[in-house]
Amino acid sequence: QVQLVESGGGLVQAGGSLRLSCAASGDLSSITAMGWFRQAPGKERELVATIASNGRTNYADSVKGRFTISRDNAKRTVYLQMNGLKPEDTAVYYCNAVTSRGLGYFGSWGQGTQVTVSS
Repeated sequence: QVQLVESGGGLVQAGGSLRLSCAASGDLSSITAMGWFRQAPGKERELVATIASNGRTNYADSVKGRFTISRDNAKRTVYLQMNGLKPEDTAVYYCNAVTSRGLGYFGSWGQGTQVTVSS
């Protein structure tokens, strides 16, 4: 079965940086895109970045220019480099395969990794 494990979150001051990792295992042969989602307390989960099999990337307007998504196929890992962090970036970050409509492909979400940005 497919497993996705997020890591790399932590507490950082505004303006700081973090790099999140998503390690994948299992059969991902049918997956064409991966992405990072986040959910802040009291808010709905939102898609922040995607990377397709062809390498094309997309970002939410709120993170464009600050976040970079990348992938290392050999390591079966997706990364999210986050620079210039703001308090409003505070959330639990999750990785998942992404459908053509920008939704999480797998119904079961992992533990996520907490990102907290202090002012």
